[in-house]
Amino acid sequence: MIEVIGYVVTVLVGVSLGLIGGGGSIFTIPVLVYLFQVPALEATSYSHFMVGVTAVFASVSYFRNRLIHFPTLIFLGIPSMISVYVSRVWLLPKFPDTFHIAGVNVSEDLFILILFSIMMITASYSMIRKCETCAKDGDDSQIKFNYPLIVLSGFGVGLLTGIVGAGGGFLLIPAMVFFARLPMKKAIGTSLLIIAIKSLIGFSSEIGLMTFNWPLLLSITALSILGMLLGTYLNKKIQGEKLKPAFGWFILLMGMFMLVVELRSIQW
Repeated sequence: MIEVIGYVVTVLVGVSLGLIGGGGSIFTIPVLVYLFQVPALEATSYSHFMVGVTAVFASVSYFRNRLIHFPTLIFLGIPSMISVYVSRVWLLPKFPDTFHIAGVNVSEDLFILILFSIMMITASYSMIRKCETCAKDGDDSQIKFNYPLIVLSGFGVGLLTGIVGAGGGFLLIPAMVFFARLPMKKAIGTSLLIIAIKSLIGFSSEIGLMTFNWPLLLSITALSILGMLLGTYLNKKIQGEKLKPAFGWFILLMGMFMLVVELRSIQW
């Protein structure tokens, strides 16, 4: 029964990616860990494959509708892709099996999940608060680059999301909306293409390093793609200005849920 719920929720991964250009890993990692009993470290690799493949399909319609901003793709996406590879290949393998934080022993898996939830809660604020200077959909006149911040945020997003196995849409979209002033739907399209490339780079770095349950991985990826088609359809019916705060509240609630669950599991 638990796995059935997992397959149903998996469809929401695709809906999230198609609708708001992110949030796929916010569903994927909890589903894999809590419903399919996949260890957290392995779940990050599964998430990279599932979210990456789904994002490839989701980005096609945005590309056709010219909702991908290629300067942002280059100056934010490339640094992000480089740092996610560095974090997966060199940084993550150096993590200890147990972290000692404030006198408490925290396992590697638990540390990753707590870090992930804190990132989600932090990122949600920028999307919930009202932004008077944010660009409206269809209005590219307000697009303005802060190149140093965009490049630095790209490196930061790649580093963090490489560790926790996230696609990074919940960090990429705020960076594009506030640092490049992209309209929400153009930020979504650009985010999807960055997520697709970055996630698949992260996954490819681990092929041969661990054994994957391919029947599970391929089945949930297929369901995610079906959900993505529904999410893309819904996106056409909803204004970008309404998606931004909804995206923020969604991230906040999921982050708080994960943080409470993981903190309760610590032996204080």
